[in-house]
Amino acid sequence: MTVTATPVTAPSVHVRAAITWLAIFPMVALGMTVMAPFSATWPPVLRALALTAVVVPSAVYVVVPRLLAAHHRITHSHR
Repeated sequence: MTVTATPVTAPSVHVRAAITWLAIFPMVALGMTVMAPFSATWPPVLRALALTAVVVPSAVYVVVPRLLAAHHRITHSHR
């Protein structure tokens, strides 16, 4: 018996954009809320720098890959 692997196709760019937004938006909203008490007097660029220094790596290395894996499980579970 020969087993052939089915190639995994990446989701469309539109699905990846939506998944990335679903990861980034709540992280930014939560980050802004958490940072507000101690960063209110900071210049906006410094607030953005601090927030993105945490959100972007977290999203790229943890959240988006997990959401993509969940998307894959959901879309391929019926096969």
